[in-house]
Amino acid sequence: MTANTKPAPGEIKFDSNDVFLRELRHRVDRYFETTGLTPRDCPRMYVKTALILSWCAASYALLVFGPGTWWLVLPALVSLGVSMAAIGFNIQHDGGHGAYSEHRWINKLMAMTLDLLGGSSFVWARKHNAIHHTYSNITGHDDDISLGLLARVTPHQRRLPFHRAQHVYLWFLYGLLPAKWHLIDDFRYVLVGRLGGHRLARPKGWDLVIFIGGKVVFFTLAFGVPMLLHPVATVLLCYLAATFVTGIVLSVVFQLAHCVEEASFPMPNAETGRMESRWAAHQVQTTVDFARDSRLATWFTGGLNFQIEHHLLPHVCHLHYPALSRIVEDACHEFGLNYSAHKTCAGAIASHFRWLRRMGMPVAT
Repeated sequence: MTANTKPAPGEIKFDSNDVFLRELRHRVDRYFETTGLTPRDCPRMYVKTALILSWCAASYALLVFGPGTWWLVLPALVSLGVSMAAIGFNIQHDGGHGAYSEHRWINKLMAMTLDLLGGSSFVWARKHNAIHHTYSNITGHDDDISLGLLARVTPHQRRLPFHRAQHVYLWFLYGLLPAKWHLIDDFRYVLVGRLGGHRLARPKGWDLVIFIGGKVVFFTLAFGVPMLLHPVATVLLCYLAATFVTGIVLSVVFQLAHCVEEASFPMPNAETGRMESRWAAHQVQTTVDFARDSRLATWFTGGLNFQIEHHLLPHVCHLHYPALSRIVEDACHEFGLNYSAHKTCAGAIASHFRWLRRMGMPVAT
């Protein structure tokens, strides 16, 4: 491999002797032993799931079957969009990581809520679990930080002249991402059999049934049922509005954890494909927490404001993240790792704004 050749995904290596990760897992295990709590199958999680699903169903029913007056439609659209994001943050995310329950079928069922929202739990498991969590913030390998020609969010991506305004226009484009997933991305990934530079095995058997069935159910709920009661143009406009809200919320929460000034964007050695840091240290360096003292932010985002904890302990239910964050932060300090966190959501949003502006400048370091 020459110095100018980018290592293939399978060629990127982390040092397997991860002392920090072993010590952290030991401390986390001891936490659960001493408290008597369980990492998964938390009763509060089942109650939370019922509340969020009821919130989404009520918003949908009000929007589709309500009187249709603008002063009801507008809040219903916002409520539906935000509740769909809440399902993704809390129910689908924990289920997809196997962090919801000790029972595989329950995790699978919860992960499938993404299929009801128009996404694909099959594609997400590979795009997020296998790729993003392995190659977080590695340019050319982490597909979640690849926005194509639309934006430059890492120092290693090509800058184009119009990126000078990306800190202004990109917020609008965030809102269009769900429609792109629903109508283009999932189908393209499966048909092509690739996710960026990574191979994607096409779904078979029950995975294929769930993929197709989920799309049918979603399009029926999003377009079929509403069009029986409302004009086509109205249905399309409401679809775009609700998914736009969802896209803004989902995208911003993710970006606050990875595309801010405090996060790093390391690259593998061009000749060996080996990363300088061990995997766990890499997760700490490329991830930033925010609003850790906000119960509302923690509840709504499914603990994704504790993103460092999530990347290090993805199989633990997010309800434990606030308590575990103290263990993680102490361990990071003992091992000389920089634990980064913004105190508020506003501070994290401002950091993301400044990072976008910085990456769009003619000379960005």
